[in-house]
Amino acid sequence: MDTLSHGLWGGMAFGRQNKRVFLIAFLFGVMPDVIAFGWEFFRRIFLGSEFGKPMIETIDIYIFGLYNITHSLIVALVALLIGLILFKAKAIPVASWALHILVDIPTHSTQFFPTPYLWPFATPYVNGIPWNIPWIFFSNWALLLVLYALWYYKRYANKKIM
Repeated sequence: MDTLSHGLWGGMAFGRQNKRVFLIAFLFGVMPDVIAFGWEFFRRIFLGSEFGKPMIETIDIYIFGLYNITHSLIVALVALLIGLILFKAKAIPVASWALHILVDIPTHSTQFFPTPYLWPFATPYVNGIPWNIPWIFFSNWALLLVLYALWYYKRYANKKIM
């Protein structure tokens, strides 16, 4: 799934209480991709490298290591557990990280960055339907649009103005 969608799903699932909690959930939703690919994205955009889907052979090895760590349910659940112990219910937005991984599992193929959801243990990769297939991509955004519209209506538009 695209990075922005991950943040919006995280915000919808775990951040509807207020703007601060939404922002935290959003950030934990985008964090796995930003940590793994942020520098590479920045380099390609601002330093004049080629743009588009890179050849797997041209990707620096450290990115694979970061991807393994940030896309592991084991790591995400340990972080959530530590957060819950230290911060109690205030750590619930951290669950957006695990949601990111759960959504990536069926939306990544084994051809390009399959999701290592059990890292550091051996992971039986799922050959999912890539998120950039048009019907997956646009269905995702249509569903997000409907859910956010309903949330907005329920939260703001439905209140009586006095």
